Amino acid sequence: MTELAINTTTVKLPSDNLQIAAYLAQPNNPGTYPGVIVLQEIFGVNVHIREVTERIAKLGYVAIAPALFQRQAPDFETGYTPQDIETGRSYAVQTKASELLSDIQAAIDYLKSLPQVKKDSFGCIGFCFGGHVAYLAATLPDIKAAASFYGAGIATRTPGGGDPTITRTKEIQGTLYAFFGTLDASIPLEQVDEIEAELEKYNIPHRVFRYDGADHGFFCDLRASYNLKAAIDAWEQVKQLFGSVLAA
Repeated sequence: MTELAINTTTVKLPSDNLQIAAYLAQPNNPGTYPGVIVLQEIFGVNVHIREVTERIAKLGYVAIAPALFQRQAPDFETGYTPQDIETGRSYAVQTKASELLSDIQAAIDYLKSLPQVKKDSFGCIGFCFGGHVAYLAATLPDIKAAASFYGAGIATRTPGGGDPTITRTKEIQGTLYAFFGTLDASIPLEQVDEIEAELEKYNIPHRVFRYDGADHGFFCDLRASYNLKAAIDAWEQVKQLFGSVLAA
């Protein structure tokens, strides 16, 4: 498939009396396209998340990455050092599920306002912290396809406290793909099994991928844990998911 030429910009999304910054990438070609929400790691809407947003747009989607730490640290983005991880985690623990869902819905509503976006075809993709948030976002009625990459804590907690996010599995109305590495110490394999069992229990259309030898963050080529083989396969699965559900 030939990649499309795209353009990018930064926009503001009204959410809960705030203006949420977001990175927007869209094809130059005329026409209408499905929308995809890109959900950041704990490192903010940094160069990796912007690059993923652009890759998705080049496939024929209007992609947007809202700043999920807007309330805690406007304009935050960082790298992958131990100090960066500590800082990112300090912001992540301050987030609340209700606010995250509000911000994601604001991103969806913004895309709906664009003439080049199909009004009934939205998906999301998230990594690390954003992988957990993608599982949450899958409960929104507008989300028809969700790709959750190594979202830690889905089975044990939810942002801001309360019942673990896994207890909301029955609310998922679309298709969910989940990606994990077997070496990821932050997500024990029994939790992966628990997630898969819950998806099966409620008959949620899904696939769960376990990559042997892959660690947390295996999709990000800026991290030491990058795993080329797993990343290539996972990207093909994402393209299949969005292509079959959103672009059908």
